[in-house]
Amino acid sequence: MARLAEILTQPEIRPQVVRACAVLIDAEVKSKSGLSGLAVKAGYKLVKAVKPTMIPEVVDKLLPEFAEAMQPMFAEVEQQAATSGRSRSELFSTHMQAAPKRVAAALLTVTDRRAEKASGALQKTYARLRGTAEEHVQAAVPGLVRTLTSFL
Repeated sequence: MARLAEILTQPEIRPQVVRACAVLIDAEVKSKSGLSGLAVKAGYKLVKAVKPTMIPEVVDKLLPEFAEAMQPMFAEVEQQAATSGRSRSELFSTHMQAAPKRVAAALLTVTDRRAEKASGALQKTYARLRGTAEEHVQAAVPGLVRTLTSFL
């Protein structure tokens, strides 16, 4: 059985995954409202002002780490697919959407580890937004699952 990182980083698939995830991130940020939404939008605007291509570049760079962080859940899906006769993509969608807290925690371990190594404005911005990050990532799980399911 292939690992999630192997599937998502195949040379013909990876650029499509990166583009789709960058579009998803843009849409998620635009959908935010309220005070925390303003903070997210401001932080995102800062990141894009520092480097306009940063989002797709970061997604591309972190894609293998994100996939590895989700690998335990993907392995559960693969095991279920082998024994149930249901499709991997159907099971992935159901399994991941049922566990948004688990998915968010896995993804945030990657960004937290990376943020520790960042410097300057990016680290400060991440630190300010980290308190609400889990809530925002959980809210994005359905879109992320739809995005990734199309590549499985």
